[in-house]
Amino acid sequence: MNERTLEMVAERFRVLGDPLRLRLLQALSKGELSVGELVTRTATSQANISKHLGMMLRAGLVQRRKEGLKVFYAPADPSAFKICDLVCGSLQDRLERELSDLGGAAPTRTRRPPAARKPRGSR
Repeated sequence: MNERTLEMVAERFRVLGDPLRLRLLQALSKGELSVGELVTRTATSQANISKHLGMMLRAGLVQRRKEGLKVFYAPADPSAFKICDLVCGSLQDRLERELSDLGGAAPTRTRRPPAARKPRGSR
Protein backbone atom coordinates (compact mmCIF):
# COMPACT_ATOMS: atom_id res chain seq x y z
CA MET A 1 0.00 0.00 0.00
CA ASN A 2 1.16 3.51 -0.65
CA GLU A 3 1.46 6.15 2.10
CA ARG A 4 -1.91 7.76 1.31
CA THR A 5 -3.71 4.43 1.51
CA LEU A 6 -1.98 3.55 4.79
CA GLU A 7 -3.03 6.89 6.25
CA MET A 8 -6.66 6.29 5.19
CA VAL A 9 -6.64 2.84 6.81
CA ALA A 10 -5.12 4.26 9.99
CA GLU A 11 -7.77 6.99 10.08
CA ARG A 12 -10.54 4.39 9.80
CA PHE A 13 -9.09 2.50 12.76
CA ARG A 14 -8.75 5.74 14.76
CA VAL A 15 -12.44 6.49 14.21
CA LEU A 16 -13.38 2.94 15.24
CA GLY A 17 -11.00 3.08 18.22
CA ASP A 18 -13.32 4.98 20.55
CA PRO A 19 -15.77 3.16 22.86
CA LEU A 20 -18.51 5.78 22.44
CA ARG A 21 -18.32 5.61 18.65
CA LEU A 22 -18.55 1.83 18.89
CA ARG A 23 -21.63 2.19 21.12
CA LEU A 24 -23.14 4.53 18.54
CA LEU A 25 -22.49 1.97 15.80
CA GLN A 26 -24.02 -0.71 17.98
CA ALA A 27 -27.12 1.41 18.54
CA LEU A 28 -27.37 2.03 14.80
CA SER A 29 -26.87 -1.63 13.89
CA LYS A 30 -30.62 -2.19 13.65
CA GLY A 31 -31.27 0.94 11.61
CA GLU A 32 -31.74 4.66 11.60
CA LEU A 33 -32.08 6.64 14.84
CA SER A 34 -32.46 10.31 15.67
CA VAL A 35 -29.80 12.17 17.62
CA GLY A 36 -32.21 12.31 20.56
CA GLU A 37 -32.67 8.55 20.49
CA LEU A 38 -28.88 8.08 20.41
CA VAL A 39 -28.50 10.44 23.38
CA THR A 40 -31.01 8.34 25.34
CA ARG A 41 -29.50 4.99 24.36
CA THR A 42 -25.94 6.02 25.18
CA ALA A 43 -26.67 8.24 28.21
CA THR A 44 -24.31 10.85 26.80
CA SER A 45 -24.80 14.56 26.15
CA GLN A 46 -26.14 15.74 22.82
CA ALA A 47 -23.02 17.86 22.23
CA ASN A 48 -20.77 14.83 22.73
CA ILE A 49 -22.94 12.61 20.52
CA SER A 50 -22.99 15.26 17.77
CA LYS A 51 -19.20 15.61 17.87
CA HIS A 52 -18.68 11.87 17.49
CA LEU A 53 -21.36 11.50 14.81
CA GLY A 54 -19.64 14.29 12.87
CA MET A 55 -16.37 12.35 12.94
CA MET A 56 -18.14 9.18 11.87
CA LEU A 57 -19.93 11.06 9.08
CA ARG A 58 -16.66 12.49 7.72
CA ALA A 59 -15.14 8.99 7.85
CA GLY A 60 -18.06 7.59 5.84
CA LEU A 61 -19.25 5.25 8.59
CA VAL A 62 -22.68 6.84 8.99
CA GLN A 63 -25.07 8.81 6.83
CA ARG A 64 -27.52 11.47 7.95
CA ARG A 65 -30.78 12.98 6.88
CA LYS A 66 -32.82 15.87 8.20
CA GLU A 67 -36.55 15.79 8.72
CA GLY A 68 -37.77 19.12 9.99
CA LEU A 69 -35.77 19.91 13.10
CA LYS A 70 -34.69 16.30 13.66
CA VAL A 71 -31.51 14.72 12.32
CA PHE A 72 -31.39 10.97 11.77
CA TYR A 73 -28.29 8.78 11.39
CA ALA A 74 -27.91 5.34 9.87
CA PRO A 75 -24.97 3.05 9.09
CA ALA A 76 -23.30 3.86 5.78
CA ASP A 77 -20.51 1.27 5.67
CA PRO A 78 -21.33 -2.32 6.67
CA SER A 79 -17.63 -3.17 6.72
CA ALA A 80 -17.40 -1.48 10.14
CA PHE A 81 -19.65 -4.21 11.56
CA LYS A 82 -17.51 -6.89 9.89
CA ILE A 83 -14.38 -5.42 11.48
CA CYS A 84 -16.08 -5.43 14.88
CA ASP A 85 -17.21 -9.03 14.38
CA LEU A 86 -13.65 -10.11 13.54
CA VAL A 87 -12.20 -8.34 16.58
CA CYS A 88 -14.90 -9.68 18.92
CA GLY A 89 -14.44 -13.22 17.64
CA SER A 90 -10.68 -12.97 18.01
CA LEU A 91 -10.95 -11.62 21.55
CA GLN A 92 -13.41 -14.31 22.53
CA ASP A 93 -11.10 -17.01 21.15
CA ARG A 94 -8.16 -15.53 23.04
CA LEU A 95 -10.06 -15.33 26.32
CA GLU A 96 -11.23 -18.91 25.94
CA ARG A 97 -7.64 -20.07 25.34
CA GLU A 98 -6.43 -18.13 28.40
CA LEU A 99 -9.21 -19.60 30.54
CA SER A 100 -8.33 -23.07 29.29
CA ASP A 101 -4.62 -22.48 30.05
CA LEU A 102 -5.60 -21.54 33.62
CA GLY A 103 -7.34 -24.89 33.99
CA GLY A 104 -10.86 -23.55 33.72
CA ALA A 105 -13.39 -25.09 31.45
CA ALA A 106 -13.99 -22.86 28.48
CA PRO A 107 -17.70 -22.19 28.04
CA THR A 108 -19.34 -23.90 25.13
CA ARG A 109 -20.26 -21.39 22.51
CA THR A 110 -22.07 -21.33 19.28
CA ARG A 111 -20.81 -18.82 16.77
CA ARG A 112 -23.53 -16.54 15.57
CA PRO A 113 -23.59 -15.63 11.89
CA PRO A 114 -21.80 -12.30 11.27
CA ALA A 115 -25.02 -10.35 10.77
CA ALA A 116 -26.29 -11.49 14.17
CA ARG A 117 -23.15 -10.61 16.11
CA LYS A 118 -23.05 -7.33 17.95
CA PRO A 119 -20.30 -4.77 17.43
CA ARG A 120 -17.48 -4.53 19.91
CA GLY A 121 -18.49 -3.10 23.23
CA SER A 122 -21.94 -4.69 23.20
CA ARG A 123 -23.29 -6.58 26.16
